[in-house]
Amino acid sequence: MEFAYSPRTLELQAKLLKFMDEHIYPAEAKVEAEIAANTAAGKRWTPLNTIEELKPKARAIGLWNLFLPPTAGGEGSTHNGRDFGLSNSDYAPLAEIMGRVPWCSEAFNCSAPDTGNMETIERYGKPEHKAQWLEPLLDGKIRSAFAMTEPAVASSDATNIASRIERDGDEYVINGRKWWISGAGAPAAACTTSCTRS
Repeated sequence: MEFAYSPRTLELQAKLLKFMDEHIYPAEAKVEAEIAANTAAGKRWTPLNTIEELKPKARAIGLWNLFLPPTAGGEGSTHNGRDFGLSNSDYAPLAEIMGRVPWCSEAFNCSAPDTGNMETIERYGKPEHKAQWLEPLLDGKIRSAFAMTEPAVASSDATNIASRIERDGDEYVINGRKWWISGAGAPAAACTTSCTRS
């Protein structure tokens, strides 16, 4: 088994390390001050100006949506002109670098729960769902939430999920309780796990 980084990963790693030195580390105190000010004002989940200012810089040099794996189209496939295709072993060293500063993955549009939600919508969403939710998520214009955990069951095992989803005419109705929702602060969209049968 080959464990050496691919040329693409080495190139992205060098770009990322440089970006961290030039933009992320110098912004840490400013971000912490923004978080403290927003929290004191009762607006904890307001998007941070500093991170919003970093996003176009990261995107401009190709450090954007790095998490998204190869799609059904294969390595290097695209979705509306976006280059996807990092494997987990390609992405892991980049995630390790981003993990050095708790908030910085958001500057690269690589933060949870958005990453998993984008991957799910990209793989399984209908074209209209992709237009409504995936495109703004991929562009970093909105944030999302993920709701799996339930109070009455050990819901880290998805087979225990008690929430139900049932068709009602042209709509679906979800019944159940969720808590410990990732990204619950101010999401524009949410993905949830529910069962369609008992």
